[in-house]
Amino acid sequence: MQRLRLKADGRIVELRDGQEIPLVPAHPAVAAMQPSATQPVVRDLRRRAQLTQLEFAAKLGVPVETIRNWEQGKRAPRGPARALLAVIAHSPETVFAALSSQPTAA
Repeated sequence: MQRLRLKADGRIVELRDGQEIPLVPAHPAVAAMQPSATQPVVRDLRRRAQLTQLEFAAKLGVPVETIRNWEQGKRAPRGPARALLAVIAHSPETVFAALSSQPTAA
């Protein structure tokens, strides 16, 4: 089982033998995740998952407008969202399985 940690700057590291090892995302553009580069990255991740904007938003638990804004370059993912996208690029099946098994808030 892989142990991951989200750093304050949005990086994700793997914890191995008490050391933090940077997690290299499967999608090279995710590492840079600059606002100008965000649009094709988010769209590419969504398309690779074969999801519509509405389905992708539902899986991530964000409004569909958020996905649209990211894909159109109007806004860029920050903090936890950026980290989540990086993990999705690395292992989408694992992330979506984990997100689908979370209990919903009452």
